[in-house]
Amino acid sequence: MRSNEGAARFLEMSRKQGLLETADVRLSFADNRIAGLVFGHFDQNLTHLEQRLGVQAVANGNQVILKGLPEKAEQARFVLEKMNERVRAGLTIQKGDIDGAIEEAAAQGSLFPGAQTPVPEKLSFDEIVTRRKRVKARNAAQHVYLKALKENELVFAEGPAGTGKTWLAVGYAVQLIEQGLVERLILSRPAVEAGERLGFLPGDMREKVDPYLRPIYDALYDFMESRHVERGLQTGMIEIAPLAFMRGRTLTNAIVLLDEAQNTTSMQMKMVLTRLGEGSRMIVTGDPSQIDLPAGQKSGLVEASRILKGVEGIARVKFADTDVVRHDLVRRIVSAYDRDASQGQ
Repeated sequence: MRSNEGAARFLEMSRKQGLLETADVRLSFADNRIAGLVFGHFDQNLTHLEQRLGVQAVANGNQVILKGLPEKAEQARFVLEKMNERVRAGLTIQKGDIDGAIEEAAAQGSLFPGAQTPVPEKLSFDEIVTRRKRVKARNAAQHVYLKALKENELVFAEGPAGTGKTWLAVGYAVQLIEQGLVERLILSRPAVEAGERLGFLPGDMREKVDPYLRPIYDALYDFMESRHVERGLQTGMIEIAPLAFMRGRTLTNAIVLLDEAQNTTSMQMKMVLTRLGEGSRMIVTGDPSQIDLPAGQKSGLVEASRILKGVEGIARVKFADTDVVRHDLVRRIVSAYDRDASQGQ
């Protein structure tokens, strides 16, 4: 049995002073084993829940009592029920899964509406399912992103590092391939110099481009077995296509992922976008705040987002620093840089 002392003191003081209405929510799980997996090692998942929602969670065997503001206690209940579903499905629980469930609960609106407030429609965040991995959106922005990918042939995703733009794009592409909706995945990313000068690097074309595509490979290995990735590269089902070699091609029945697109020139972006053939889709990701093009040269991503705004079949999803899911510290780093940039203007 254990509790968060700060949360407990706050709630007890509030009760005594009559300042807040509080609720006690009791949850029971099938057995101690499942409860232990939901609560986490040394109840670390409950501790994380307390810190995020400001509730008190007291565990005893296969039961837990949640104490706090009515809406927060209900959100905590929702999160633990979601974690129970993951455990019973044979999935592990990470902090990011808890954070995602918290965001999902918050997106549903108030769970204790007043007499004049209609009960909100239940919302379930969208997810990606591949043979190797099942991933659910961890915040509202990712939910919107996954919906946009399903509903549009061309999607622009812009935002800071750590928001899941590229990782989710790769997962969605793998899902389409496994479902037989596309025949191949084409990966492209501009070299840092943005001039595609790859000749000085040793090796064949794949070896020259590999250093620039490492983040995409990491995502591929997350969503596919390594032997399937290697086989896909050998058979052409997964193709590495530097921007310089995309000109003149027509890409049919494929999903194209253009990553780090903020470093494309206007001409390169137009060329890539016009490669789409029948049965193909394209995902363009990038961070407009990290443009490495020479001074005075326009970013193809920024220009395309402006020119193509409102065009049917094209969606644009913007992530903010608050949508960072990679690590809490990354979120704080991005926020600090954004504050510094705004103060310097």
